[in-house]
Amino acid sequence: MMTETERSALVERLHAVQNRIAQAARAAGRDPADIHLVAATKMNDAERVRTAIQAGLTACGENRVQELLQKYEQGAYEGADLQFIGTLQANKVKYLIGKVSMIQSVSSLKLAQCIDKEAKKHAVCQDILLEINIGREAAKSGFFVEDLGTALEALSSLHSIRIRGLMAIPPIPTGMDKSSRYFAEMHQLFVDISAKKYDNVSMDYLSMGMTADFEEAIACGANIVRIGTAIFGKRPYPMNADPTREIQ
Repeated sequence: MMTETERSALVERLHAVQNRIAQAARAAGRDPADIHLVAATKMNDAERVRTAIQAGLTACGENRVQELLQKYEQGAYEGADLQFIGTLQANKVKYLIGKVSMIQSVSSLKLAQCIDKEAKKHAVCQDILLEINIGREAAKSGFFVEDLGTALEALSSLHSIRIRGLMAIPPIPTGMDKSSRYFAEMHQLFVDISAKKYDNVSMDYLSMGMTADFEEAIACGANIVRIGTAIFGKRPYPMNADPTREIQ
């Protein structure tokens, strides 16, 4: 059970993030209404999620299928859009269809085909984003830029998914290597694909930017930012966990 102090602090952090998003949008000459906040709700219980929604949060993103299902049964997401933003195994796709509006982290042709197959069984069309491994990191999943054209050609023939855009988690900045470099590359890729005509592909969303860098991402063209820590506070990671792959 949250205390009133905890509840007030969460609401205050949410509103601060919303204000920062609006300020970043205006600084970039963009309309704040065009930037969508998806709160990364991983490791936050149903009460905390409901508190954020009651305070004005409109979209939640979960990283883990099991946690999503548990909180879904508890009514945690009522009143908000629900998306999946974490690493997804093909054998767990069936649990998401009909529950999430968007699967952001589609990292391979095989996974997209699996989503299409499951969506067809449910007679729905599932919106997805293609995850791009923009930093070519061995430890991360996602399409390499040079493989994307071939993948889009193959995916354009599938009728139970809709490709709505791209997402990325850039490398952690080191030294002079800033996230904005990767954000700029992602935006150019987004623009280039937008100029081409693939069936079943529309570049509506560019999802990039988390707690540490969402303002940079907005300046570079992101219209979805995925923010967890700045809203909910630091998560209690297990000692052996690696939080670098997780949405912040």
